[in-house]
Amino acid sequence: MDVTNWNNYPVKNAEVVFFDTKGELRKLIDTNEHLIARGLGRCYGDASLSDTIIEMGKYEKALHFDRESGVFECQAGLSLDDILKITVPHGWFLPVTPGTKFITAGGAVASDIHGKNHHVDGSFSNHVLKLDIMLADGTITSCGPEEKADLFRATCGGMGLTGIILGVRFRLKKIETSYITQRQVKASNLDELLGYFEEYKHYTYSVAWIDCLKKGKHFGRSILMLGEHSRNEELPDKLAADPLVVHGDPKLTVPFNLPAFVLNKFSVKSFNALYYGKNLKKIQQGIVHYDPYFYPLDFVHSWNRMYGKKGFVQYQFVLPLSATDGLVRIMRRISEKNMGSFLTVLKVFGPQQSLISFPMEGYTLAMDFAIEDGLFEFLDELDQIVEEYGGRLYLTKDARMNARFFHDSYPHFREFAEIVRKYDPQEKFSSLMSKRLEIRG
Repeated sequence: MDVTNWNNYPVKNAEVVFFDTKGELRKLIDTNEHLIARGLGRCYGDASLSDTIIEMGKYEKALHFDRESGVFECQAGLSLDDILKITVPHGWFLPVTPGTKFITAGGAVASDIHGKNHHVDGSFSNHVLKLDIMLADGTITSCGPEEKADLFRATCGGMGLTGIILGVRFRLKKIETSYITQRQVKASNLDELLGYFEEYKHYTYSVAWIDCLKKGKHFGRSILMLGEHSRNEELPDKLAADPLVVHGDPKLTVPFNLPAFVLNKFSVKSFNALYYGKNLKKIQQGIVHYDPYFYPLDFVHSWNRMYGKKGFVQYQFVLPLSATDGLVRIMRRISEKNMGSFLTVLKVFGPQQSLISFPMEGYTLAMDFAIEDGLFEFLDELDQIVEEYGGRLYLTKDARMNARFFHDSYPHFREFAEIVRKYDPQEKFSSLMSKRLEIRG
């Protein structure tokens, strides 16, 4: 069957298999040559596409939840959506979350997800205590920061190439309410925005939406969204009656792929003007539920269909803090080419020492581009700027980076490849991405 991930590109004809027990999984590994695990298909590229795809959706049980210490353990196929429904009513939240809750715990590890709080709390792997993994020979082993640390380090951010993650044990974050005390600050240009990131770096959560097409003195105009978990005494009476209410299900849906002409520079410019103009004041404050703050797009089911049948790519890179000139160059090229993106978000990363994970101290910019003629050549041009300034791309969002750029931009690539080879010498676990990036070569 044809399989694709969230961005509908690329499409892979593959055999899709499921399992209920560890014995069934071992048999699948024994009888297939090239395979990869796949969670809910929310990555933006080819990392979970292979000849044989092992769907983790049925392996989704919560195994242990210590409500005193906040330690949670589950099977790898359990979604963040379900974890929140279990833990939030008891005053616990995810330590790190991406922009969607519809990913699995195993996917969170394989991508070593980051969120709006990386500068404070690091990536997801910083909070993982133990992983259970089925290796290529069918054996099951446990690893962690101090137990088989090489396997642990290569699995966190390793895109599923070390084995099939079966279980994840991690620490949660204590909360008093399920609400976020939010401050929104309008920045008239990019320089002002970067100054605000520095001024408000004490906030736990921060992310900025940027108008990527605006030129002139308002180049990079944006809205910085800051947040802290609300305390009980901050809630108005109508919210205080149920301070730990969980999120609901998506209310809207995009029922079919929209025509390609719907997304163009004019519609993007109009959207950007409306979004920037919605905040009438320079600074706005309020209390919002965690769902719209962390997961605004989850409100619309199948929103990826907005980009049409050809799909889209998300281009996310990180540059060192000192390389703001590179950030400006990239944004100017996007504006000059009118390669508009509805979703252009900027976050700041704190320091991170890791083997193959994406984050490093610096600024990370993510943009969605509908696939059209000339797009990949344009992204190749952006790659050169990212490389020039010592940056790199996010593997989970990548669908077209070349192998040389990957090898050069991830300084511990060779060590990672050796560990993968150690635990999977027969190259059982492989994907379109691992082949494209020549991880085994």
